[in-house]
Amino acid sequence: MASIRIRVAQSLKPLHRWLLPVGALVTFTGYVRPWIDHKAAGLAVLGLDLGELVKFLHPVQQGEIRLWREGFYLPLVAVSVSLSLNAFRRGPAPSGEAGGANAGAGGEASLPCYGWPLRVAFLLMAVVAALNLLPPAWTPRLLLTSEFRLQTLVMVGCLALAALSPFAALLYSSRSLIEREDGPGTGANRREFLRRAVWTVAFLSVLVPAALAVSAMYFPLVQFRQILPTLAELYGQPPEIGWGPAAMVAGLAALLGHGLRDIVLLVRK
Repeated sequence: MASIRIRVAQSLKPLHRWLLPVGALVTFTGYVRPWIDHKAAGLAVLGLDLGELVKFLHPVQQGEIRLWREGFYLPLVAVSVSLSLNAFRRGPAPSGEAGGANAGAGGEASLPCYGWPLRVAFLLMAVVAALNLLPPAWTPRLLLTSEFRLQTLVMVGCLALAALSPFAALLYSSRSLIEREDGPGTGANRREFLRRAVWTVAFLSVLVPAALAVSAMYFPLVQFRQILPTLAELYGQPPEIGWGPAAMVAGLAALLGHGLRDIVLLVRK
């Protein structure tokens, strides 16, 4: 029975590794593709347009439809944060591949989960996703207004996380961080405090991407459904839903699966 579990775990490793890039790419593609399709390109609405479009809808202006406008941008945040946190991540090395110095040092042998080409691609996509939080025709003064302040803060946070991505990878190495501080002179109370603090930080680092994936599915889709009757009035007929929302949800489901498996792996340590 134990051997079967080991084989299943080994077979899931490649799937878990590729859920992140595939999920991020599909999410971003679905987000910037038509959510409302139309033969006239000017009447097609992308997911990226919704955060601005809703400001001009009369029921929203009158308060008849209450929306969290920034919620339409959550898919961009989910993609950027997930990629930045995982770009430089390291994982256990397959047996026999990284023994030697690492194993001899007493720690677990580990290898980068992703090579440099993918790391660069992750960070580029993380930056592009973050920069898409900018409103159209923006100016520095506009970004500081109350309407766009939250977007600006989140964008700056995403860009900072992308810049600190190599250090963010340490958040997943809870065991190695504890072992470095766990010397013979370390008291029992301090050792326990370190274990709890490091484990909590590591847990939050895997919980946040999963929570963002769930939020990025909920808020844009629910709010999109709320404004559909208003859009139907504007178009004079029920609008044709494009393939963007379905693709985005599929990508976010992959990111959620990646995040949930991270949580399970961390809890088992």
